[in-house]
Amino acid sequence: MKQNYKIGIIGATGMVGQRFITLLHDHPWYTIEVLAASPRSAGKPYSEAVGAKWAMDEEIPASVRDMIVMDATADIEKIAATVDFVFCAVDMKKDEIKALEEAYAKAECPVISNNSAHRATKDVPMIIPEINADHAEIIHAQRKRLGTKRGFIAVKSNCSLQSYVPALHPLSEFGITKCLATTYQAISGAGKTFETWPEMIDNLIPFIGGEEEKSEVEPMKIWGKIEGDEIVPATTPSITTQCLRVPVSNGHTAAVFVSFEKKPTIEQIKEAWKNFSGEPQALNLPHAPKQFLHYFEEDNRPQAKLDRDAEGGMAVSIGRLREDKQYDYKFVCLSHNTLRGAAGGAVLMAELLTAKGYMD
Repeated sequence: MKQNYKIGIIGATGMVGQRFITLLHDHPWYTIEVLAASPRSAGKPYSEAVGAKWAMDEEIPASVRDMIVMDATADIEKIAATVDFVFCAVDMKKDEIKALEEAYAKAECPVISNNSAHRATKDVPMIIPEINADHAEIIHAQRKRLGTKRGFIAVKSNCSLQSYVPALHPLSEFGITKCLATTYQAISGAGKTFETWPEMIDNLIPFIGGEEEKSEVEPMKIWGKIEGDEIVPATTPSITTQCLRVPVSNGHTAAVFVSFEKKPTIEQIKEAWKNFSGEPQALNLPHAPKQFLHYFEEDNRPQAKLDRDAEGGMAVSIGRLREDKQYDYKFVCLSHNTLRGAAGGAVLMAELLTAKGYMD
């Protein structure tokens, strides 16, 4: 592993791109060398290109304020020659994103993607670092298909399932048979603030396009196994979801109902959560939470406003574990959707892959 890696952020003016900047501008391993966006932003200093769209609480970091934005599509070869790898969070059509990310990979530039376009691609790993770090091994097969030596694509999963899948995973030893999860998703997940989306104030929308399908399908890939040159999804447990948009700025909450082959006790479940950790903790990665899963005994926790920033927004908070009349147990989960769920999860995945040598 090198001492320092030059990185680029593709889609730097969007909300997730902005979050990437706040997480990476003072990173101990990475230096931001390139910011890229659409042609209408290209050629402008970043502060001018993002303008009033800057939605982070902190100011634009001085190190990128005057950086000239490059064209994410027209400047691929130039960007690939400048950086060691890129983070990608673009707002384009799905087929355009797939083509764009493959173009960077074929230019021998690894892509850490926040986009959904390649999540179903069988040799593209979709990694929650504490859960399926071993899926990184499929990169060798992907490079063979793409004809690359360094280039590859790795994606993070949908932000909504980042709240409840980490809580379910340590319980798999008890044989999860079925799960129902209803997610209550913050407006930042749609790239919005209350200033840009006043219709969400005092409102709830019971539909988020494509979200329920992703929330039911993507966990199966995360829990799948590498067989030959592809990741074969798991077939159990059975998951059904319902996803609602709620008037919260940041933080996705999930109400979870779960049944088991071998029903554990409440104490066994809490112990499994308390003791669970993964490779990010073992490797002491810069953005790894010390305690990944936090359980609250109080009846009124976790709360988005109080708990979404736990361990820099990279931990998952859990509460209200109790028995249920139709399922074995029910509980509530919370994760920060633009940190653990989006940019932060992608940065942690990049750190994992860097530590494992995939960026060299």
